[in-house]
Amino acid sequence: MSVLVNQHTKVITQGITGSGGGAFHTKGCLEYGTRMVGGTTPGKGGTKDANGLPVFDTVSEAVKETGAEASMVFVPPAFAGDAIMEAADGGVKIIVAITEGIPVNDMVKVKQFLKGYPEVTLIGPNCPGIITPGEHGKGCKIGIMPGYIHRSRADYSGAGKKAKGTVGIVSRSGTLTYEAVFQTSNLGWAQSTCIGIGGDPVKGLDFVDVLKLFNDDAETEAIVMIGEIGGTSEVEGARFIQQHVKKPVVGFIAGATAPPGKRMGHAGALISGEDDTAPAKMKAMREAGITVCESPADVGVTLDRIFSQKK
Repeated sequence: MSVLVNQHTKVITQGITGSGGGAFHTKGCLEYGTRMVGGTTPGKGGTKDANGLPVFDTVSEAVKETGAEASMVFVPPAFAGDAIMEAADGGVKIIVAITEGIPVNDMVKVKQFLKGYPEVTLIGPNCPGIITPGEHGKGCKIGIMPGYIHRSRADYSGAGKKAKGTVGIVSRSGTLTYEAVFQTSNLGWAQSTCIGIGGDPVKGLDFVDVLKLFNDDAETEAIVMIGEIGGTSEVEGARFIQQHVKKPVVGFIAGATAPPGKRMGHAGALISGEDDTAPAKMKAMREAGITVCESPADVGVTLDRIFSQKK
């Protein structure tokens, strides 16, 4: 099984003809097997993109004509907040905002606006996206992640093998998401769904939201949770795991050597107090029963070890 998206999900790209990544990554999603059904670029409605997909002026037109349920946002930062709100108002249910650098004030307005659309799920912004692996031509990739490193149970059975298990992966870091995927795939694991929630201080899905989804998914047998310095969402996620999750969970926190008050990469990766540090978050995770790795290189082998112990 999977969470949020699957091989049937119809996807459009907002900014499909733009040079900011929309055109390039639409092609990548298509090649992975995602059901890309079109996109939007104001003023170019009625044309087709380089992949032969129809281009519309507005999201509402695209949804009406294609039945799209999800959108991948590659709109420049100054306009991306409006694009997210347009997607929600246009009928999209899953919005994946890849754009980096959206002003925080714009995202505050977006979050307030989305309260009027409780059926809409926002992933990001400043994230790699979401992927549900599948056999070639049957997966769903909405974002910028390298699809070829991901594995489904069907990938193993098609090769005459059996997956060790199925893991759900959630991370604030795109690069560390890929690292966790690569390690688990190399060790014979399948992934149910992998979600990069992004590193901005104001965003859509957070750890608790994704952990609930993985906890409720019967075929997600284990969870990898990768956080970083700044904010309190990892601690909140750890509390949720302690209270509700019985599945094995491996955790890692990036930024152990970051100095207080200095932003490290992501806009939200800023230590502002004792509870924002990597040691404090790792302590909270351990107290919640999460097996914490000291190095991102140990995620896969740690998952192997604790999963075999649970059996």
